[in-house]
Parts: sequence; C-alpha cells; structure tokens
Amino acid sequence: MLRQFAAIDREHLRARIDEEKRRFVDAHPRSKAAFERARASMLGGVPMNWMDRWVGGFPVVLEHAEGARATDIDGHAYVDFCVGDTGAMAGHSPAATVAAVREQVARGITAMLPSEDGIWVAEELGRRFGIPKWQFTLTATDANRFTIRLARGITGRPKILVFNYCYHGSVDETFVVLKDGKVVARDRNVGPPVDLAVTTRVVEWNDVDGLERELSFGDVACVLAEPALTNIGMVLPEPGYHDALRELTRRTGTLLVIDETHTMSSGPGGYTAAHHLQPDFLTVGKALAGGIPWGAYGMTDEVAARVAAADIDDTGGIGGTLAANVLSMAAARATLSEVLTEEAYARMIGLAERYAAGVQDVIDSNRMPWHIIRLGARAEYGFSAVPPRNGGEAAAAMDHELDEYAHLNALNRGILLTPFHNMALMSPATTQGDIDAHTEVFAEGVRRLLA
Repeated sequence: MLRQFAAIDREHLRARIDEEKRRFVDAHPRSKAAFERARASMLGGVPMNWMDRWVGGFPVVLEHAEGARATDIDGHAYVDFCVGDTGAMAGHSPAATVAAVREQVARGITAMLPSEDGIWVAEELGRRFGIPKWQFTLTATDANRFTIRLARGITGRPKILVFNYCYHGSVDETFVVLKDGKVVARDRNVGPPVDLAVTTRVVEWNDVDGLERELSFGDVACVLAEPALTNIGMVLPEPGYHDALRELTRRTGTLLVIDETHTMSSGPGGYTAAHHLQPDFLTVGKALAGGIPWGAYGMTDEVAARVAAADIDDTGGIGGTLAANVLSMAAARATLSEVLTEEAYARMIGLAERYAAGVQDVIDSNRMPWHIIRLGARAEYGFSAVPPRNGGEAAAAMDHELDEYAHLNALNRGILLTPFHNMALMSPATTQGDIDAHTEVFAEGVRRLLA
C-alpha cells in the first residue's frame, strides 16, 4: 500500500515564514543594529561573505559560547547544534583545550619549529585512522589542496575526480557539478581560474559504472571523496560502494583521498576506522583542535616514500608559515586526549540516535513526506520522502522555503541549526534535554505548518 502523505499549502507556508521573520526581527534589535553598523566596514556587513545568508535578514551576533550553548548580544541563549559547522564539535571552549591554550600562549605561539605535542598528535592520528605518516595545516581546505598537489606530483597525472555536489572547502578544482553530462562550474563559483573540465572529472555518488568510465582515461591523479556526502544534505554510500571505489582506484593506479572533515562524526577514527576503509591519503580539520585553526593530512608509508623520492617542499606550494604552529598542536593534543575520547563519541552517537528517532516520530505521526539521515553523531532531515542516492538527486530535492521555515522556527525558539542545511551535530556537552527540546520545537513547527 502506498503511504498517503500530508499536503503542504504553499501560501500558508509563506505566511508562516513571514510571521517567523517578523518575530525574529522584533526579538533581535541589537543584532540588527550591529549588522547595519558593520555594513560600513565589512563587505556585506559580515566578516565572511556567507554569514549574511543566515535566515531572518541578518545574523544573530554572538556574545559568548560555552559547551553546547551560544548566547547572542540580545540575550537569547540557544541550544547549539550547529557548533561552528563542525568546528566546535568538541563543544565551545572545552576546559582541557582552554587550559592547554592558556599554558601554550605563555610559552610561545608560532616559531616554525616542531614541538613534542606535534609528535604526539601525529602518533594519535595514526592510531585512530590507521594512517602512519602525517603533515599539518591550518585548515582542511589546505589539507585537501596540498594532498591534490602531492598526488599530481607523484603520479604525473593532471586531473582529479570528485563527486557531483561535493564540498571540500575552497579548493578550486572541486567547485564543479554535472550539467547535462558536462563538467561545469557550480553556481556562484567566484572566479574559477580555468575551465574546470580541464582539471576535474565528475561523477555521481554511488555510480560505479560512471566511476569506472571516468577513471579508464588514465589521467586522474586522485579521487577526492567524503565517505558520505555531507554538504548537499547527507547522502550515504550504498552497500559495496566503497569496496568498488577502492578496487577501481587501485586497478587504474589512481590515489584515493578520503576527506573526514565532517564524517569524523562517525567515531574517534572517523568513517575510515568505523568502516575499515583503506585510503592512500586522509584529510581532516576543524574540530580536532577544539576550534583552534588546525588541519592535517595523512598518507600511507608507500605514498610517503613516493613523496620523499619526489623531493617536494614548500616552494612547490606545499605548506604555510603558520601551519603546525605550536599553539594549534597543543590544542589538538588536549582535545584528542581529553575531550573527543572514545567515551565521548559513544555518548554523542547515542544522543544522535535519540535525535533522529524523535524527528522520525514527528515525521511519521504527521505523515510528512520527509526523511532523516544519521551519520554517527550527526543527523540531518531533508524534505523528500525518499533519501537521495547522489548529489544530483539531493540538489533537485532541496526546498528552500521549507529550509527557511525550519531554521526560523528553530532559531526563534532557542535552537541553532547549521545554516543552509538542517544538520545537527552532537558535542560532548550536549544533553538529552537538548535533544528533547529540539524534538518539541520541530513538532510544534510541523503542527503550525499543517494548521
């Protein structure tokens, strides 16, 4: 029997959005005034361009954040499921990280010299991810960028392969999509340096035949992949897909790069350890230094030997003056050893299970044509009855009006979700009460939508 879904009245939806916008503006006069003031000195009135795309017409302005809470300058406190879009997955200002940073600031911040903390962090990353050799950056974007350059350098091949609607930070080669079977720059891609078809091949996630076809040309240095798409909603791999990906890359002499920046929500060693992946390179960043800028890329012993033989150093575009600074390494050591522990992950994943179950119950009881997907400590609901199986389907299923309504409904009732998505991430400071508060707010929002 086909399931009968509830119908959404679009005029009613738009009326509810307008109502929520008015409520938001009325409740945030200081944030609005700060935004207007900032327009005189910042492009778009924000320190980073995308910040002006928060719902409501302007972003709330932060006063302080601690644990799983953020408070704005109008005095509103939020249960924070955004946590800096993963950057604060360890929670805001975890005590162990703060203590390590305070101590290290007095002892030195950056010196272009290695530290014992860096050795410990590399060893710990090797233990967690099963990848033995490491280098450090300030961002996951740089980790991906440097890895691509190394892959090209040691293979002699010019192109990379990515997946439709992927996201790997601000790496030029990855802002691509498929349009009528052709590789083109993604919408709003600013100033691509070259025609991206020159640098990049693109296939749909979960498409084994497409992957085999594109790798058969023999010009791809590396496949750069999140183990599950996370920035166009969440799209999980189908059974056997990672096995096929690894087999095809090995058969064609293509290096496999796994980007764990978001999927490290899967466990202490990310999706790679949880599902026994065997990449040639692994990149990571954001949360593993407790919010202090930090990134890393690891490689197998075989790949490290090839890199060493190629005699590559920073004059070839690998590295940065502030990368591996001693402050970042101290923060990473404290966060890995005392905050994002195996025990913390077990609790965070349990909370995400509770979050997903609560949302699913609301979806089912109201017969909404929606779904929710969970990946470890991360969960996201989408506005299609069937979860998409690739990036193209996910992009086509996006509903910007429902996204706006869901975010305004949550924001106006003390819940902070990741902008542009309906993603929630658990931190070690998240509580069951936080989960249940979201479930109730989500349920109320659905009831108002259907009233």
